[in-house]
Amino acid sequence: MRKTIMVLALISQLLTGKAQKTDYSKYPVYTGNDLGLTYSHRQSLFRIWAPTAQEVQLIFYTEGSGGENTRAYRMVKGDNGSWVIKVVGDLKKMFYVFRVRIKDQWQNEVPDPYAKAVGVNGKRAMVVDLKDTNPAGWEKDKSPGLKDATDAIIYELHVRDASIAQNSGIKNKGKFLGLTEKGTKNDAGLSTGLDHLKELGVTHVHLLPCFDFNSVDETKPAAKYNWGYDPLNYNVPEGSYSTNPYDGVTRIKEFKQLIQTFHANGLSVIMDMVYNHTALTENSNFNQLVPGYYYRHTKDGKFSNATACGNETASERPMMQKFMLESVLYWVKEYHVDGFRFDLMGVHDIETMNLISKELHKIKPGILLYGEGWTAGSSPFPDSLRALKANAYKLDRIAVFSDDIRDGIKGSVFKHADKGFASGKPGMEESIKFGVVASCKHPQVDYTKVNYSKAPYAASPGNTITYCECHDNHVLWDKLAISAYDATEEERVDMQKLALSIVLTSQGIPFLHAGTEFLRSKKGVENSFESPDSINAIDWNLKTKNKEIFDYVKELIGLRKEHPAFRMINTRQIADNIRFLPDMPEGIIAYTIDGASMKDQWKNILIIFNGRNYSQRISWPDFSWTPFIKNIRYPSVIPPINEIWVTPYSCGIYFQ
Repeated sequence: MRKTIMVLALISQLLTGKAQKTDYSKYPVYTGNDLGLTYSHRQSLFRIWAPTAQEVQLIFYTEGSGGENTRAYRMVKGDNGSWVIKVVGDLKKMFYVFRVRIKDQWQNEVPDPYAKAVGVNGKRAMVVDLKDTNPAGWEKDKSPGLKDATDAIIYELHVRDASIAQNSGIKNKGKFLGLTEKGTKNDAGLSTGLDHLKELGVTHVHLLPCFDFNSVDETKPAAKYNWGYDPLNYNVPEGSYSTNPYDGVTRIKEFKQLIQTFHANGLSVIMDMVYNHTALTENSNFNQLVPGYYYRHTKDGKFSNATACGNETASERPMMQKFMLESVLYWVKEYHVDGFRFDLMGVHDIETMNLISKELHKIKPGILLYGEGWTAGSSPFPDSLRALKANAYKLDRIAVFSDDIRDGIKGSVFKHADKGFASGKPGMEESIKFGVVASCKHPQVDYTKVNYSKAPYAASPGNTITYCECHDNHVLWDKLAISAYDATEEERVDMQKLALSIVLTSQGIPFLHAGTEFLRSKKGVENSFESPDSINAIDWNLKTKNKEIFDYVKELIGLRKEHPAFRMINTRQIADNIRFLPDMPEGIIAYTIDGASMKDQWKNILIIFNGRNYSQRISWPDFSWTPFIKNIRYPSVIPPINEIWVTPYSCGIYFQ
């Protein structure tokens, strides 16, 4: 009775036009695990959460778009704000939506927020038997696994970019299936697509959004491009990447085929998830069913906008937290996904993120979790409680991107002409050293000189994603062309190699953007989220043109995988085993790693970076080092015997 009175009070408040001032903490919380569709051949159970609704309808269609509805049912009130109905018979391949009446007005028809399958453009959910979506041998699919987070080497890739170019040699261009093809080659016969990923040696492929997003018309998928950071249906694969977006089964099966193929070839799959906002606001699936609840609001009752996308979700509210948790669990259990990247993770509360990590690690101990430790605007939820970079040490087995090393290497992403260490900017040494130790505490880092963070924020190197570029802003090659416009192309090639050397030899979890290994360009476009294929498509012939850079990056990846000294797992190892050489000239960073303590086959390791466009002389009393990558030359005369010269824009790796 008390719950009924509470719900009636909420309805009354909505009817009086005071929805913006609603105390959402008083909404009932549904704790069952059957929200959405529970299907069987004999009957289907439908349950949604809509505590302020006066009436709820379940409506069926025979098509995913267009046409008249075939039947409608009035749902009945269930526990804790839920509405439920059981429909007898086999409903497979039927499409359905919900419609609720609030304040005596019927809202728009929307699919179930928990929908697992949808029709074209995601406007209607679809009844499927998930067993029908499994490719042959799916029950034997097994992830490669991950012992420690720092063993991962991540490669960020957009599904369409990977195959859409004619010179990709891939038949299923722009599709999930394109990345399952083997033996594909560019015009010169070099490997592309899946074979390229295997040849390069990365461990994890981070796919830009593959859930159902709003911006691309699935009936004309070639007409418009988008990265996909505009969520529509969180628990369904994107239809434009499937060979048949009209059939809810096809997109699911083909995405599973991609994951299955990657696993069979030693590659783990990371999904880029965007729980921080929805593509639609007032008209979103969430808001049509429970107005206001799933979003944060400003003091004047408007939607808050820390995402700069029109809204921000309220992960701290029980039902949004429940949705996020159940969503990631579903992707892991049903699709065998190996990790998640959380877009604008700084919007989410720490408690929710740690709960997600705890529950995911229970079912997949080697899962990899990371996200952006910032927002795109201010949030009404307190900074101290959100998953911001400064709070990374509070996160349980979740990493954050380090913008300190990113901009330390190449310059500010917000100032196009700004240079970084790799392109000759003075004063970046401490920011690079901060990145070398993966944002952890180290006695030789002067934190007052680090570009952004003035204190270590990582509890362990596994807390830090070490990178210098991603899909956002300019790709590295274009950034160097803009900021180091007065340098020769040969010098910029050396800058790119130096930048990637820093990423792949530093502690933490290294992250590469697709194509950087052969100087990918987006023709100067900064944020290509809706640019055409002519800008975004990976030009696989660049691999031929820049084969030497590809081979160099491949060699560094192999080095990292072979040597545990580059993959430390706690702060004590970093503090004890990394020693920066003192009294280096400006633009030089040199440090040693005690390989013996890390049980590395190399007893001692020496790394030298030169971020200047000229050779520099440094003192080094011991010449008994074997070069792996050489960037020094000895004096032309014998005395003084303790001096060497370091070549411009270079990385050297030596061992004993």
